[in-house]
Amino acid sequence: MLTARVIPCLDTRDGRVVKGIRFQGLRDAGDPVALALAYERQGADELVLLDVSATPEGRGNALDTVRRVRRVLSIPLTVGGGVRNAEDASLLLEAGADKVGVNTAAVEREELIGELARRFGSQCTVVAIDAARNAGGWELVVRSGKQRTGIDCVRWAARVCEIGAGEILLTSWDRDGTHAGYDLELLERVSKAVTVPVIASGGAASAEHLHQALSRGADAVLAASIFHDGETTVRAVKQDLARLGQHVRL
Repeated sequence: MLTARVIPCLDTRDGRVVKGIRFQGLRDAGDPVALALAYERQGADELVLLDVSATPEGRGNALDTVRRVRRVLSIPLTVGGGVRNAEDASLLLEAGADKVGVNTAAVEREELIGELARRFGSQCTVVAIDAARNAGGWELVVRSGKQRTGIDCVRWAARVCEIGAGEILLTSWDRDGTHAGYDLELLERVSKAVTVPVIASGGAASAEHLHQALSRGADAVLAASIFHDGETTVRAVKQDLARLGQHVRL
């Protein structure tokens, strides 16, 4: 049985961790280095670091933040935001990322996914899918949720796997920051459509929410505000997951 991963997420802007609701109304949530160190000590399996203002501002990822976090971190680190080409990804890997996440640029030029997979390996290539419900299901949103594409998220997930993605970071835009729980229907649909690991994101407020996501097809669960705001710890969540029957690393 594979171990389920619990992954704190650090959304960053101007060198600080931020958190909002549906990617808007961002508030300061702390220092990324201090939080990264705390989460590793609490037993986090991996960490995701997303520069949420890089793409809207048309710039690359803040490499200095990546380097500072890497200095205190020994667990795997996925970094996303502002990756437009293989060179951007290379700079992130040199700064300390283990995996690189792409979203908007992959939608604008899907060949990017294959280029990253060939150069760095599929295991290093994470495609972030931000999904918003519409009348027919879920459509892909890009540019930090500011632009709807009309692209069906389930079909897009299957497509990126064909091209070379090694993992999918699936975020419900509707649930992000709401504490309403993951969009389990979306998660189940995408998980069944792909052959790579899926990280569930958007809406977690309790260990029960994480348990539900893992039971509906997620290979890993990502959370942010419940950890940043001190509502619980990674260690406490994993202990609760173990009691609920999930196989986690304690």
